[in-house]
Amino acid sequence: MIEVKELVKTFDGFAALDGATLTVPTGSIYGLVGPNGAGKTTLLRHLTGVYRQDRGAIAFDGESVWENPAVKTRIASIPDDWHYSMQSTVRDMMALYRGFYPQFNMERYEKLKGVFEIPEAHMIRRLSKGMQKQVAFWLAMCCMPEYLILDEPVDGLDPVMRRQVWSLILQDVSERGTTVLVSSHNLRELEDVCDHVGIMNKGRVLLERSLSELQDNTVKMQVVFREAEAPALPEGLHVLHHSSTGRIHTFILRGNSTEIQDRLALCDPLFMEAVPLTLEEIFIYELGGADYEVREIVL
Repeated sequence: MIEVKELVKTFDGFAALDGATLTVPTGSIYGLVGPNGAGKTTLLRHLTGVYRQDRGAIAFDGESVWENPAVKTRIASIPDDWHYSMQSTVRDMMALYRGFYPQFNMERYEKLKGVFEIPEAHMIRRLSKGMQKQVAFWLAMCCMPEYLILDEPVDGLDPVMRRQVWSLILQDVSERGTTVLVSSHNLRELEDVCDHVGIMNKGRVLLERSLSELQDNTVKMQVVFREAEAPALPEGLHVLHHSSTGRIHTFILRGNSTEIQDRLALCDPLFMEAVPLTLEEIFIYELGGADYEVREIVL
């Protein structure tokens, strides 16, 4: 389990992290989402021991990661700006990783050679961005990590390779109990693989829940009333957003779906249907609803 409590980090007076708190359950795939500048990458760099927090605590199964080699050997990380030596070949970087990770699995390395199909003798700097990302995954998966920390992990990969990489990750989660923390702006993709989600903004984690709980707590209702205009809704409904197209009114509400439908039924609608919310929609409305939506600007 990863536990982060009240983490604070400032740069030149700017609070990149302002009391961030989150918990990543063992064996889960935890998606960390948020707008640009929310503090996601800064948080991940603390989790991998690159940065030291000003205040707060980080623990992997109760142990601090800062200057703790024993914990770091259990963590593999693929940052958005993956670093490699400019003159290194794939095989050179493999030797480097093998020196850092006692549990590095050469048998797996040889098997994955057939998956990624990248010549080991090629200098990494001469590979495309997508191929460099494949090398990063190839090496990270061979480290046999207990914790895998990913920042925009499949950025630059083609659709087939994206699916292949996620398949490998999910296999490790299922068979080895690997705990995965992934930060990404591709919410549609996270929706397919994550079982827990944390929404971050302005250096804080606003909320974190299992994906199923998050979807159960926010409901989209499409309603047609007897009159063209929507009537006054019954008390107790927490409306996050309301829009209409013709006579179809769409409400985004916070609460239990069954209770919301029972209350809306008091308005005697002609038609009413609950529609599943995507993670992207939940993200938008948790961050402020209509105020966070794309605005039309006349140029």
